[in-house]
Amino acid sequence: MSLRRTALLLAGASMIALAPVALADEAASSSDGGTWQFRARVISVVPDEDADISTIGGTVDIDTSYVPEFDITYYFTKNWAAELILAVTPHTITHEPTGIELGDVWLLPPTLTLQYHFAPDSDSFRPYVGAGVNYTIFFGDDAASGISFGDFDSSFGIALQAGFDIPINDRGWVFNVDVKKIWLNTEVDVTLPGPLTVNADVDINPWVIGVGFGYKY
Repeated sequence: MSLRRTALLLAGASMIALAPVALADEAASSSDGGTWQFRARVISVVPDEDADISTIGGTVDIDTSYVPEFDITYYFTKNWAAELILAVTPHTITHEPTGIELGDVWLLPPTLTLQYHFAPDSDSFRPYVGAGVNYTIFFGDDAASGISFGDFDSSFGIALQAGFDIPINDRGWVFNVDVKKIWLNTEVDVTLPGPLTVNADVDINPWVIGVGFGYKY
């Protein structure tokens, strides 16, 4: 594990450990918690990839994916909330600089963030920031002809988030824009024609950009 990834994990663990103290302090001065918000968004998953590939060298290119996403937010108080996002994303993997398409794989990356909402009562603009943890499961891999994949390692990572809600009416409907940065990694053995087996240690580290609508009650 790289020094950068270790630092991110430690920072996330510290944030989660301190969260109950912050929530308790906020709850002491607010009684507006206990509400739920559900959103449906279209997200763009844009990998910021890098790879360490044994024997043949090079790196990988992972394409951008556009998929629907559903998320659930629970407000402990009117300012503090936790959000769980649910989506699956397909990606095509290509070796660079050769341009050889290696195959496809699906990601299931449930992400839980703790959020702070700056202006939860605003009638026009409700910004928020968040930080939390991600766990990514890889499945449904389909290697190109003459190539085979080993098992993709599942991965824990850290997520940072910023976004805003714009109220549409007084019945709880909002328009939402959300951006997340997720640090995630996987490792997989790839068997190429020959046969030649190489190990790929891949940082995917996607930006997740979402637009959609939500309902709070």
